[in-house]
Amino acid sequence: MTSTGTDRSHEIRERIRAAMPTARDELARLVAFRSVADPRQFPVEECVGAANWVRDAFTAAGVENVETIETSDGSLAVLGHTPAPEGAPTVLLYSHYDVQPPGDESLWHSEPFALTERNGRWYGRGAADCKGNIMMHLLALRALREDGPLPVGVRIVIEGSEEMGGAGLDRLVAERPDLFDADLIVIGDSGNAEVGRPTLTTTLRGIANVDVHIETLKGEIHSGMYGGAAPDALAALVHLLGTLRDENGDTVVDGLDCTATWEGVPYPEDRFRADAGVLDGVALPTSGTVADAVWARPALTVLGIDAPPVVGSAAAVVPRAAARLNLRVPPGVDARAAQDALVAHLEAHVPWGAHLRIERDVLGEPFRASTDGPGYAALRAALETAYGCEVGTAGQGGSIPLCTALQRAVPRAEIALIGVEEPRCVIHAPNESVDPTEIENLAVAEALLLTSLDRRADR
Repeated sequence: MTSTGTDRSHEIRERIRAAMPTARDELARLVAFRSVADPRQFPVEECVGAANWVRDAFTAAGVENVETIETSDGSLAVLGHTPAPEGAPTVLLYSHYDVQPPGDESLWHSEPFALTERNGRWYGRGAADCKGNIMMHLLALRALREDGPLPVGVRIVIEGSEEMGGAGLDRLVAERPDLFDADLIVIGDSGNAEVGRPTLTTTLRGIANVDVHIETLKGEIHSGMYGGAAPDALAALVHLLGTLRDENGDTVVDGLDCTATWEGVPYPEDRFRADAGVLDGVALPTSGTVADAVWARPALTVLGIDAPPVVGSAAAVVPRAAARLNLRVPPGVDARAAQDALVAHLEAHVPWGAHLRIERDVLGEPFRASTDGPGYAALRAALETAYGCEVGTAGQGGSIPLCTALQRAVPRAEIALIGVEEPRCVIHAPNESVDPTEIENLAVAEALLLTSLDRRADR
């Protein structure tokens, strides 16, 4: 980097660092909105309040034409567009303001919707996923606005129902691709491999869920009188679920390749154990590496089972049982085909002629980024400058269906995933938190990215 570039980087860093106390206060206000996009759990006004806060914040940051748009699922998306100066590209900045439910609040060490600082981290539901990423975008834009008009075109898209499937925004993308037209799309809903280690997420697994229902009897019968010969629906379900894992613990589904390997940066087993909270002495259920298992191969998880609870259960043979199955699908595998394979496997392996009913649920296609374009090159350089070290690449086991929707709607755009959600954030779990240095460093990187993409500087 030239001395001029070094001075510019230092100037942006100082601006963002000086703004961090204000950013903390704003993140606290944003976290205070209980913006779970499910009116059965929290009032819809919480999401409306969060959407309006986001709209006003981006307007104040200098983004033009910011508005809330009601999508087909009833959620409010916040969209804005500052047109590009002549000859400059347009960058779309994405994040979401809705959050996961807090779950069992007794497991939190502080109030879930009150941002609380402990040991240098900021705790609260959504502090990382994804309200911390909203602050990243705001800090970057504010740092550049101090110099006047933005050097590139900017679109902002802040979603309101991502955690509940994002069907509303996906449909808006399909119906109004013009609202998402950009040269580079920066998805702020990912994270580094660890704090201080800049990482680009280049693949996402898709999702193919099903609900499985098994019936074997007209009703409960006495286990003493009939047990042994009576077909137990819960035992049938357990047997069926057991066919989805082999002796090593690997996922196995007839017709699906479950042996792929990961070619990017590794995920060391010791770090994975610490990140995931694996208990001492418990083996990892995979014959491959951790990276193979979480980024390259299909993975079947039993999300829930309907069966009699232990406390209060009767001495009876269970007549019916059900389970929700979550199949994560790696890039290169069609999500619909994977769901078809899972359904066929279950139908082929159900024991004793038990009555089987399968309900197909959420589908989301996997994603693989194209990383050889100018946007990626500029982003790598910006991250390396902000962090002072080389950028790595990683996959993500989670799913962001919006990425594939954007690939279809804006095929010319590069799509890059960054964010503040490193493993210690424990997103979706109790005691979610964010490291504020990640917000600062990524905001610096994003501001440098937007500056470096001004192609008019090459003229």
